[in-house]
Amino acid sequence: MPNRWLVPFLNLGHLLDHLAMLVFPTAVVALAREWDRPYAELLPMALGGFIAFGAFAIPAGWLADRWSRYRVMAMFFFGIGASLFLTGFAKSPWQIAAGLTLTGAFAAIYHPVGIAMLVAAPERMGRLLGRNGLWGNLGLASAALLTGALVDAAGWRAAFFVPGLACIAAGVGFLALVRDPGQARKTSKSIGLHVDARMMTRIFAILLVATACGGIIFNATTVSMPKVFDERLQALTQSNFGVGALVAGVYAMAAFAQVLMGGMIDRFELRRLMIGVALAQIPLLALAAHLEGWAMLGAALLMMLAVFGQIPLNDAIVGRYCADEYRARMLGVRYVVSLGVAAVAVPMIAALHLTEGGFANVFMVLAVFAGGMLLASLFFPSRGELIAHQESLAQREASPAMAP
Repeated sequence: MPNRWLVPFLNLGHLLDHLAMLVFPTAVVALAREWDRPYAELLPMALGGFIAFGAFAIPAGWLADRWSRYRVMAMFFFGIGASLFLTGFAKSPWQIAAGLTLTGAFAAIYHPVGIAMLVAAPERMGRLLGRNGLWGNLGLASAALLTGALVDAAGWRAAFFVPGLACIAAGVGFLALVRDPGQARKTSKSIGLHVDARMMTRIFAILLVATACGGIIFNATTVSMPKVFDERLQALTQSNFGVGALVAGVYAMAAFAQVLMGGMIDRFELRRLMIGVALAQIPLLALAAHLEGWAMLGAALLMMLAVFGQIPLNDAIVGRYCADEYRARMLGVRYVVSLGVAAVAVPMIAALHLTEGGFANVFMVLAVFAGGMLLASLFFPSRGELIAHQESLAQREASPAMAP
């Protein structure tokens, strides 16, 4: 009997994961006004959450592979919901920081565990990752829109209470409707799938460099976007809900880049897609550094299309070349680098925002990181190289059997 509720709840979990992590970057704009404190002073309260978002990915992946992916995913829904709810009761900056750190620790579960469960059927991997990525980006969009609406209607605390209750309700539904698919069966003698240890090391090293650069770009753009729009789109809107609606619109439209990329993953070689995405990000990030009004809105949409389109590629590399029984741990390593390194985006934004160039300097620095991602992508093995490697590997494995 097919486990038909598994993928829908994994997609919902991706939406809630990104929604939870981006409540504060929108709420802090209103909080700065209410507490009469500078944005650059309050934004670093989110740093602990983003560090935990990366740091706890490895233990989450290890626990899922060794114990139960299903039970760890249940912990995700209930833990992130309770953490958000607690943050809503905060009465001081350090309490908000503690609540956000706890939220980040539970949010870290999703990517190594949920994605590992999703790519268990590699023949549909690209399409599944694309659709799952769409749901994650809709979480980004709904975070800005929902938070802006709740802040205007009921204050910043409601912006934490409502998503917290939604996560707990999702956890109840997950336990009630989704069957435990069980653990992955051991099918490989090594971590690599269809590649030897040397090639797997090369692939994973390139992945880590690309994912570190991409993680900083993703985190910096999504964290700063509400404030960027608040400063540069004042001719279009001046309310929290208006800013949130514009950010949500950009994220919602850009989210479909992941669906398109998911289909392309199943049709084209990963190296060409990685190079193409990096080439698109560099000029778009540089362009966004100096625009305002409608021009900035259009540039932000194109920029986020390129940023979001890169995400499924990194997960596809793990899904395609890593044996299933190791995927949660390997994804944990990938996300601890991506999300852990990305945590530097928060102090980087706060520091550069105080400089004379402000967000212009932020975007120019991100363009440099996109150049680093392009450089790493150039060293990724091509399809022809991988085919030749697999043929050579098959011949080496067959040689002992043919010996007299």
